[in-house]
Amino acid sequence: MSISENLLLAMVVIFALPWAVWRVLGGTAILPLVVVQIIAGVALGPGVLGAWAPDIYHGLFRVEVIAGINAVAQWAVILFVFVAGLELDVTGLWNKRRETTLAAGFALVVPLVFGSLVAWGLVQSPGWVGGKGQIWQTVLGIGMACAVTALPILVLFMRQLGLLRQPLGQRILRYASLDDIFIWGVLALILLDWHRVGMQLGYVLMFLIAGFGMRRLVPRLREADRWYVGLIWLAANAFVADWSGLHFMVGAFMSGAVLEAGWFDHKKVDDFQAAVLVALMPVFFLSTGLRTNWDLGGPMVFVAAGVLLVAAVGGKLIGVHITGRLLGWRRTDTWAIGWLLQTKALIMIIFANILLEKGIISAASFTALLLMAVASTLLTMPILTWLLKDAGLKARH
Repeated sequence: MSISENLLLAMVVIFALPWAVWRVLGGTAILPLVVVQIIAGVALGPGVLGAWAPDIYHGLFRVEVIAGINAVAQWAVILFVFVAGLELDVTGLWNKRRETTLAAGFALVVPLVFGSLVAWGLVQSPGWVGGKGQIWQTVLGIGMACAVTALPILVLFMRQLGLLRQPLGQRILRYASLDDIFIWGVLALILLDWHRVGMQLGYVLMFLIAGFGMRRLVPRLREADRWYVGLIWLAANAFVADWSGLHFMVGAFMSGAVLEAGWFDHKKVDDFQAAVLVALMPVFFLSTGLRTNWDLGGPMVFVAAGVLLVAAVGGKLIGVHITGRLLGWRRTDTWAIGWLLQTKALIMIIFANILLEKGIISAASFTALLLMAVASTLLTMPILTWLLKDAGLKARH
């Protein structure tokens, strides 16, 4: 087959297989299609299909095809996260900066500490530290993986629940966005790349200046020109953020965050987001799994995954509940925020993939983190659906 034919055949599999499985399983929001797409990506990747049927895997997902899929996936998530940034009320973030910092801090630090304690216990036995990693790097890396919030999945879940533009959804978006920026900064520290830390600080300074300019420029443009200028700004800022080591998704989110959705017409923003979600995001959800090479390992991997799941979910809920007690939040709000912020798949898989590629964690550690990320994401929607129905949370906000 030609590359174009091979790519199109891969696209048929990427869109058809998860959707068919999801429909057979009931096709409900309790089991979101995105979760099935993530699991399908792992199953179609080198660790499962590549190991069990290497001829089929290499015939369907040639190197050139994987490169094309990754390019589409990267642009898809950049667009999706950019729109999520547009939805963020920057004025509200500044006005609520004490609450945002407090909530984001506890939501990050508590699961980080819990996960690091579990990791410290794991590394006392051989097989968990990567070939090029030091114990402190492995411990901090696994701990931070327990603290990650998957921003694209979070936005998707809140959109499905009708919370994204509600006050509660805006609060959650503020907390998650601050944590997301911090997570990639910590990754640079784990990798001991002090040069990149300096570059990241330079990027933040540049972004503040350029962002101020964009806020002055875009409202003065004709409406037809705003989308073009916004997309140019998005691509440039995502590039510089990724070049600095802060990750292109951080740049994409911040590109949208300094702009206002009202400048682009809310209906057009909704239509654009819906089109990206249906036509492009399934490629991203599966592409991460397609790059994931993992080994099932022994029984201890499953034990470690279970303990890490408790540390990650429990740590996130405890951190959010501490904030809720300090700030006097409603109990149901606290539970909803805690469960949404603990969603991990995709971003945590990307984060753990980097640690694995750099030799900081072992294949066993990666597999345990992968299982933990998928399980945490599977738990989110059933519990959130019950909370919304039981407490009338959506109606109050």
